[in-house]
Amino acid sequence: MYASTLLVSLLGASTVIAAPTWPAVNWDAAKTDGLETVSEYFNMLAQKVEWGKSMASAPVCDLSKAQMPVAPIQPLLPPTAGLTLKHVAIGRGTQNYTCDLTNATAVPFQIGATATLFNASCIASTYPDLLQLLPKLALSFNLTAQEEKMGPTNLIISGKHFFTNTTTPFFNLDLNSQYQLGEAGCTKDNQTAAPDNAPKGLLSEKAVAWLRLRTNAGSTGNLQEVYRVETAGGSPPATCHGMPAAFEVQYAAQYWFWEGTTQD
Repeated sequence: MYASTLLVSLLGASTVIAAPTWPAVNWDAAKTDGLETVSEYFNMLAQKVEWGKSMASAPVCDLSKAQMPVAPIQPLLPPTAGLTLKHVAIGRGTQNYTCDLTNATAVPFQIGATATLFNASCIASTYPDLLQLLPKLALSFNLTAQEEKMGPTNLIISGKHFFTNTTTPFFNLDLNSQYQLGEAGCTKDNQTAAPDNAPKGLLSEKAVAWLRLRTNAGSTGNLQEVYRVETAGGSPPATCHGMPAAFEVQYAAQYWFWEGTTQD
């Protein structure tokens, strides 16, 4: 089998599940480089397909070969020794905030986030440059409930991300009956600012921080740690001036899920 055939299958093959809230193409996005990002993706994909035609065998989808991005200035703490990479996903959704309408100078308060997670494990292990582009690409698409795949990538849903309260992010990777990857409530353990050149959001807002999360007691699938890296957009304005009592800011990110046999 040509490597080009595998590339297409990595970007298109998986099990279909219930329709999510997820991005459909947004040709009129406020992002000035939205169409350029889509073009960059297809050019990169075409180049890899062409290279794949000359390869004797297809690359192997092996998560042990995937290398999680490291922040350039102040890296996050590394995964705990002994953990292994279980899953990589692209998250696309919103960061959610509230404002005190009686105080225009107040800082918006984060109350959570919601996102659909798309399976990018094989892309992470075989085409890391494509993976790096995916959060930025995802912001070139509106959030709708019309599709089950991540736009031109055809990445299939692997889970949902939401908050159970204002401080507890939760990941459900058990949506697909064929691949029960686990569920986990988490606690933030470490964070670092996104790089200065991280993709901005639809209204030119900065990328949200990179995070290291530890799973809470009761998590399943041996999930131990979750990393949010390569973020795009999602940050609130500096103050509540002119903002409603509650609002959402669209974002995308890579999520890396690490597993082990014990929890501290």
